[in-house]
Amino acid sequence: MVVVLTAGLLLTLFNASVGIGISVRVPFTESNLTVAGSVGKKEKAPDALPPYVHGKLASNQNFINQSTAEGTAIVVVGHQEGAPLIDLHLEAR
Repeated sequence: MVVVLTAGLLLTLFNASVGIGISVRVPFTESNLTVAGSVGKKEKAPDALPPYVHGKLASNQNFINQSTAEGTAIVVVGHQEGAPLIDLHLEAR
């Protein structure tokens, strides 16, 4: 948590976020297993996640009131519209 908070605050100074995610198709199904996360400016962190998990992230409660940094993590198993067979997603915004 200290690393996420420190990295998030540093990225906030540059008005940026970084995200990483990996997704693989579950054999013999239309479902994918996706593990993704992002850190950075609160408004940009969810957008740094892969597009096929956009809108699946829960709310962003303030751990520290009035914080401008955020770290996100999400694990999704199931049908994900637009998810490829195998994907490594890296993004900086």
